[in-house]
Order: sequence, then C-alpha cells, then structure tokens
Amino acid sequence: MTAAAETGPDPRHREFMILTGMSGAGRTTAADVLEDRGWYVVDNIPARMLVELVALTEEDTDTSQRVAAVVDVRSRNFAADFAQAVSNLKAHGWNPLIVFIDATDESLVRRFEAVRRPHPLQGDGLLLDGIRQERRLLADFRSGADVVIDTTNYNVHQLSAKVDELFSNEVETRLRLAVLSFGFKYGIPLDADIVLDLRFLPNPYWDPELRSFTGRDAPVRDYVLGRPGAQEYIGHAEALVRTSVTGYLAEGRRHVTVAVGCTGGKHRSVATVEELVRRLGDMGGVQITSFHRDLGRE
Repeated sequence: MTAAAETGPDPRHREFMILTGMSGAGRTTAADVLEDRGWYVVDNIPARMLVELVALTEEDTDTSQRVAAVVDVRSRNFAADFAQAVSNLKAHGWNPLIVFIDATDESLVRRFEAVRRPHPLQGDGLLLDGIRQERRLLADFRSGADVVIDTTNYNVHQLSAKVDELFSNEVETRLRLAVLSFGFKYGIPLDADIVLDLRFLPNPYWDPELRSFTGRDAPVRDYVLGRPGAQEYIGHAEALVRTSVTGYLAEGRRHVTVAVGCTGGKHRSVATVEELVRRLGDMGGVQITSFHRDLGRE
C-alpha cells in the first residue's frame, strides 16, 4: 500500500467547495459563475453523497479541475446528513471550502414575490414561515462557513463580480482579502469580518463642487485623505488589517472581508478603500481586491 493510500487523498490535490445558503439568496448565480470559470459544478446533490462525489473526482486524471457541490435544505434529513458528510470528508483528508450565500428575510421575500414562486419549505404556511424555518435549519452551517456572501444589496452582476473576485485561479494565494466600501444607510454587510467607520470625517457630499465626484476621483480623494486625522486613522487600519491577516493565516482562514463605511458609500469610504488597498499591496501570499458595493446608488 502506498503512502498516499494510507493517509487518504492530499487535500491540496483538488480544490473542493460546498456551496449552500438560503433559498433565493443567489446560490444558482454563484454556481453559474463558478461553472463559467471552469469549475465542475454538481447542483442539488444530497449531502450524504458528498463523499462519493469526491471519490469519483479522485478517479479523474485532470487534477487541475476544481469541484463545487451545491447542497440545500430540499433534501431530507439535510442538517444531520450535511454535518456527517463534512465530518466524513475531513476524516478522509479533505478540508472542503464551505461557502454560504445569505440575504435578509425582507430581501428574500421581495425576490420570491417578484418571481411568484413559493419557498421550498413554506408548505401551507406563509412565505416568511418557510424562510424562517430554513434560517433555523442553516444557522449552525452559516456560523461554521469559511465564506459568507451577503447578497442583500447585490444585483446579479454584482454577485457575479464578487464570486469572480473571491474564487479566481491564482493557486499561490494563501488568503484572499476583499476590501469593501459601503454606505451605512444601506446597511452593514453581513459578511464583513472587520468594519471600519469613516463618518467622523467631513462629508464631501455637502460641498457642491465635490458632490458629483466619487472617492475614485482626485478632487474627492485629495479632500478625504487630507482631512485632519484621516492619515492617522488609515495607518491604524492598515496595522489592524496586517495583524489580523497574520492571525487569519495561522488559523487557516482563506477569505476575509474588510468593510469600510461612510454615510452613502460614495465618497469617504471609497477613497479610503482605494488608499488602504494601495498600502496593503506588498503582503505576500495575499490576494487583495477592492469592491464598492453602493457606488452608483442615488
């Protein structure tokens, strides 16, 4: 018997993702993006079959093929089967990347009403009853996920871009760091690991000459970064992120989101995200991407 057979499959041999989350939150969109990027995607697979799926992919000689399994609560005994499947995968030497797609109840209600479809768990009850039941069933899996993507304020194109950023093909990346600007008036991103607040700085919105620009434009960027306390705050934020990334790497985290907020997500947070990404660009093994969630909103 070879050493590989004695110890089980090498978890680096092939990347394996489990994609789950709330119905209506965007699992299908995320799966479509992965498939378009060369992942082998298996949709709506019963959780108990995950180990068999991995075993089948091990027989494939194309070790560059990355595999994503989409699982949801429609299968019977989902909670017990999912927990057991993850345990079995780890026992066989696999450490699956668990990605949870989420959105607020209000957002999910609007989406289901827009397409005039019932929730898979509502039965004879109300739409919100099904959503709440699903959220209870998935609570433990959400808290244990490696990556949580909150799609409440995303359209299809924004979600596609987010998935693209998080799961690119750069094999030498040890950790992917997303630095996200947002507007507090639209809500704090649910998938944020670190939240920074820029509302202590003067708001360029109230300057008629700056209002139409964004934090990507030189007049606003220079205004924001030149305010008293701005450079000091960004310096502390940079140190915080660097220290946190060191800890995340030690703990085996692979995806981290830093959310930087101002009132509307157009001026102060955008300029700060761009500056923070520039400062953090020298971290080896860390892929950094910027994303402006609320830029373009009125």
